[in-house]
Amino acid sequence: MRASKIKIATIVGARPQFIKAAMTSLAIEKMKAALPLEEVIIHTGQHFDKNMSDIFFEELSIKKPDYNLGVGGLSASKMTGRMIEALEEPLLIEKPDLVLVFGDTNSTLAGALTASKLLIPCAHVEAGLRSFNRSMPEEINRVAVDHLAEWLFAPTEASLRQLKNEGIDDKRLFLTGDIMADALYHYEKKADEQSSVMTTLGLKKKNYILATVHRQENTDNQSILEEIMEGLASLSSEMEVIMPIHPRSLKLLTQYGLIDSLQRKIRFVNPVGYLDMLALQKNAIAIATDSGGVQKEAYLLKTPCFTLRTETEWVELIKEGFNELVPLSREAIPIAIRRGIGKERDWSKNLYGDGKAAGKIIEILSAKKS
Repeated sequence: MRASKIKIATIVGARPQFIKAAMTSLAIEKMKAALPLEEVIIHTGQHFDKNMSDIFFEELSIKKPDYNLGVGGLSASKMTGRMIEALEEPLLIEKPDLVLVFGDTNSTLAGALTASKLLIPCAHVEAGLRSFNRSMPEEINRVAVDHLAEWLFAPTEASLRQLKNEGIDDKRLFLTGDIMADALYHYEKKADEQSSVMTTLGLKKKNYILATVHRQENTDNQSILEEIMEGLASLSSEMEVIMPIHPRSLKLLTQYGLIDSLQRKIRFVNPVGYLDMLALQKNAIAIATDSGGVQKEAYLLKTPCFTLRTETEWVELIKEGFNELVPLSREAIPIAIRRGIGKERDWSKNLYGDGKAAGKIIEILSAKKS
């Protein structure tokens, strides 16, 4: 007799989550013939700009969300509160067997909290990551969700050890590898074949630096943001600096009166889709970023990475020399990047698994709920 259907409510809201959810959605589709699975996708609306949201569902070939709650463009606390309120209705309507959340955004926290209040078990993908900086909103989100979730899917040995160190029951812990590696292995060839961003922007391979800056601790502090941007701008006399600019970063650079002078040295472009971003990362001579996901993608694409933060949750990248934490000053940033571009690195090391994390996650959830 066929087991009763397992309904998974997948909650997403930000660019990295669309990519991760694409992989679990593909895994669910592949397993439907053997397992009674159903997925409902709920988009909180955290990234509401078309270039930050819709384009990812289109190019990753995954179904559009069943619900789009339209909660975006607010302060972190207001956004999280509104998300919790808005998530309750679709979860009560759908009555899922479990809620699946990814990463460390406001949408992640709101999804886990709402599930907890409604007594719906929650699964957390990318569990156990720690920067140990409690001033970062993402760190608070990670810790809270890990202690709320019933299934914790750790991408690395280090993240698994961290969860054990925090006293979380071993029965809730699973080492799966990294789901972003799944996505990159799956879509890299498609990016090579379909992305035209290099031609559109008139870029030559290994002849530009790719930069991304969006984190609250960097953008909300005018003096820090100015130091970062001036540091990047000082490299423009040697090679082009390309920055797909996050809408929030653009708003703040304009508000601080910095955008006009920087535009003469840094080439700001609109946010790009996942395939174009892979192409830009793969062909850059170096990447300067404050993004967690871009740090991993840079390693997987064998591009030197320089992280514009004082710490990172991806500690193995620092330990193995694939990534470097750069002091946030206009003097230190160009010095670190110039010095690090030609450094030898052993790209043959495999830090993030075999590209089959999503399948493992869905199999574990199916076994637990059957």
